[in-house]
Amino acid sequence: MVEISPGDEGTRCGFIALIGAPNVGKSTLVNALVGTKVTIVSPKVQTTRALIRGIAIEQRSQLIFIDTPGIFAPKRRLDRAMVKTAWSGAHDADIAALLIDAKRGIDEEAEAILARLGDVAGPRILILNKVDLVAKPNLLTLAQTANERLPFAATFMISALTGSGIPDLKSWLAANVAVGPWHYPEDQITDAPLRSLAAEITREKLFRRLHQELPYRSTVETDVWKELRGDAVRIEQTIYVERESQRKIVLGKGGQTIKAIGADARRELMEIVGKTVHLFLFVKVREGWGDDPERYREMGLDFPKE
Repeated sequence: MVEISPGDEGTRCGFIALIGAPNVGKSTLVNALVGTKVTIVSPKVQTTRALIRGIAIEQRSQLIFIDTPGIFAPKRRLDRAMVKTAWSGAHDADIAALLIDAKRGIDEEAEAILARLGDVAGPRILILNKVDLVAKPNLLTLAQTANERLPFAATFMISALTGSGIPDLKSWLAANVAVGPWHYPEDQITDAPLRSLAAEITREKLFRRLHQELPYRSTVETDVWKELRGDAVRIEQTIYVERESQRKIVLGKGGQTIKAIGADARRELMEIVGKTVHLFLFVKVREGWGDDPERYREMGLDFPKE
């Protein structure tokens, strides 16, 4: 194996923004492309709030994948911030990759994205996901229809869940990003600080454990990250909700729900940091946090003025 220095001649590097409607599989695809978990996955729509970058090396190319929030018709301030962030990610990237759920096809949300995607400069590619759930003739028709709406530089048919089609997608991207030095060290897989990643993992467990019981107006912040003796770390996090009734839901009867969330998060965090993790979770009511500019900064979002 020939070692490659990030500054070697002949290396390539590029940012690829994955955009699409909520729940089309963007986060699952980023994790599959990177080869490990760098962004949280949940059956709930709008799990991803800010731009999450996952980094992969393919041949002599460094591919930086940007997992963006799902694009939909926003109703609340937080919705508007997430949609704005998604489009800014598409405009700033070297390649914009539109992900469509092949089973859902070109629905109203996909139509709206296609109509606006033409304003994005630079190459655009189409990725049809969940192709294992759709008959091949229907896939070909879907690909043709999408390309008639907006011409794409390339079209890929994949299953982010099974990995089918992923190697071809990565090979094409590796060959088509620009020649240039790598932006990150070879062994780095994300640009998210561990504190942020830890908060996201706890938020994922919160979503999975509570399903539809908890409104989307909840967030998690890492308050303390302290390295301890004996190869251990102490992490303190606060889960913010908007009402006392929501706090009781998160805590659960006798504190059982918050204990289960903490246990799930702690197991995954130990795998990621490779150390013993002492995780302490607190639940606080912060009314109107969805209109608090500071909370948006913590999440990596711009605060919409309207």
